[in-house]
Amino acid sequence: MKKKLVVFSGAGISAESGVQTFRDSNGLWENHRVEDVASPEGFERNPQMVLDFYNARRRQLNEVTPNKAHLILAELEDVFEVNIITQNVDDLHERAGSTKVIHLHGELKKARSVNAESNIILWEGDLNLGHLNFEGMQLRPHIVWFGEMVPEMNKAIDLCSKADLFLVIGTSMSVYPAAGLIHYIPANCKIFVIDPSLPNTYTETDNYFKTSATHGMELFKEMILKKEI
Repeated sequence: MKKKLVVFSGAGISAESGVQTFRDSNGLWENHRVEDVASPEGFERNPQMVLDFYNARRRQLNEVTPNKAHLILAELEDVFEVNIITQNVDDLHERAGSTKVIHLHGELKKARSVNAESNIILWEGDLNLGHLNFEGMQLRPHIVWFGEMVPEMNKAIDLCSKADLFLVIGTSMSVYPAAGLIHYIPANCKIFVIDPSLPNTYTETDNYFKTSATHGMELFKEMILKKEI
């Protein structure tokens, strides 16, 4: 039986593909206040501005491709039962070949009604005012905004509770409730961290790779495959 590798990924893994990180050092997200483009209140104030913001993010996905870190995670499915829990709203894990991915914060290429979390549909192009669902309700990006529930959280907790190996890659571990997932892993689970700047408070020095996502994944792959052989 394959060991269970649970991966918790964040913006740092997609940044090397050219995807904009969540917010700049000045607290802005693509020159927007996060509150204006990532909250129900912001959508209520100016829905088309919010739609335009995510339309630009969605179009950008057509200009980027998975990087080596994404590809190695997909390759590891040959050896491990790999489940990826990501804070990212892009589809780079899937495009790299990973088959089990949970998007805690939603997905850019999906949409749903403004009045329901269910009936999620695929959406590839721009999403604008006047785009309605089958009930005649306005569609919005399938993104979990600040102040909203995280529908996939319980599923993610369950996966973490059964992990043999837990990998943190490219996340600041500062966005909750997602960052709290690490507290649900079993006591005997091995923890690994890949990040160039995250303080190492989670694992022993040998399992901490203070480097980029792509280089870190190469080191991680070499280490765990040696241990498996």
